[in-house]
Amino acid sequence: MNLKPVKPEDGFAWITGAGKGLGRALTVRLVEAGWTVLASARTESDLEALADETRTFAGKLVPLPLDITNAAAIQVALDNALRDQPLALAVLNAGTHVATDLSNFKPETVKMLVDTNLLGTLNCLYAVLPRMRSQRRGQIAVVGSMAGFLGLPSASVYGMTKAGLINLCEALQPELAVEGVHLQAVNPGFVRTPLTDKNTFPMPFLMELDAAARAFERGLASRRFEIVFPMRLAVIMKLLRCLPYALSLRITAQFLPGGTRDNG
Repeated sequence: MNLKPVKPEDGFAWITGAGKGLGRALTVRLVEAGWTVLASARTESDLEALADETRTFAGKLVPLPLDITNAAAIQVALDNALRDQPLALAVLNAGTHVATDLSNFKPETVKMLVDTNLLGTLNCLYAVLPRMRSQRRGQIAVVGSMAGFLGLPSASVYGMTKAGLINLCEALQPELAVEGVHLQAVNPGFVRTPLTDKNTFPMPFLMELDAAARAFERGLASRRFEIVFPMRLAVIMKLLRCLPYALSLRITAQFLPGGTRDNG
């Protein structure tokens, strides 16, 4: 099926994780482009500030505070916000990161990351898919990460959740395409946000937030399945995935604090 990107006149957009970072920057761009955006985050003050910033834009921002780990609350919030309006675009961006080297490889850390990044995104999908399938029209962008391409030191659990999302999108895309729903996997590299500001390791090809949001918006307007930025880092990461482990693990060891470690 020839899937076309949706437009503001097709219905509402919903963006999770809209309060900060890349989700916030993308929300601003879409409202400026004329979209009515349901903007979700846990912190209501972030959404209020976002509503103030976009008040004079061509589109409209509707704050929709929620926690994506609460599946029932998501259903209620979307039902109330949409009513008889179609949902044209869903950007499932909410997620978090905690460094999980061996000192922080603990059940509570793992559970929090899995509940938020993986199961939280699934909660959003459960709410979105019936609507779009019944419309036989819509676009869903699931935000993974290049950390899901291969294992990186200190990102063991974060990368696991993002790899799961990438695999999920690859599996669902053919079925959803038959039903007229355009599913995309969004895999950013390093983008300057409050989360990446915490990183202590080298971040090659670090993108500024505005440039990343522009790349994200361009990707949404395309027919591509995968949206990646920056492209140079994506090429390197995908090549690394193809190398023998004896070589690739020596390269990824450069991300360890203090430099190279012997992988035997």
